[in-house]
Amino acid sequence: MRLRTLLCTTAAITALWTGTPHAASFDQLTELTGRVVPIITLKGRDNFNSEYRYDIAVRNQSPDPIVADSIVVVLDKITNLAGEDREPLKSDSILSQFEVLGQDGETDDGKPYFRIPLGSTPDLLPQIDSRPANMRLRNRDYLAVFTPIFKVYGQKRQPPEQKRVDTASTPAQAVSPASRTTADKLLQLLLKKGVITEEEWRKANQP
Repeated sequence: MRLRTLLCTTAAITALWTGTPHAASFDQLTELTGRVVPIITLKGRDNFNSEYRYDIAVRNQSPDPIVADSIVVVLDKITNLAGEDREPLKSDSILSQFEVLGQDGETDDGKPYFRIPLGSTPDLLPQIDSRPANMRLRNRDYLAVFTPIFKVYGQKRQPPEQKRVDTASTPAQAVSPASRTTADKLLQLLLKKGVITEEEWRKANQP
């Protein structure tokens, strides 16, 4: 009993230390963009440092529940006023001109991502908004107008497997013809020996 208590305590401390111990690794996730929509809210701006603070939440517009601690939002690109994501002359990505703060990691191609915090339920249900993650963007080139574009990744909750009925162990409801014939013979024998009356015999033979 004491060993079990120590193990549970150690697991709880590990969960607090690592933040999201059960979250799936990024390569196990599926892109959900379009079915799960990012909701980006500008929360503040520091003009002196050209820094912008955002809340990033998602809304599940799919018919399926999404595993809540699997949801990741990737900052895919940043576009300018013309909708372009690269510098016209240098052909460098505009995203590379920004310093991204508060990210939880990067994809294989170097794009920052943010894990959506776990809410009060293990799944993000259809038509429900998640809790927000926080992001800070610092604009090195002091662009006047820009738009961050995000993609959403996660895991759909798989429906529970239905239990199959074992027909071999289920008693048959219908009486087989052989059993019915044996019962008729027994009733006829009882009638001949006077154990039952004709009226009782007729009632027993009614379907």
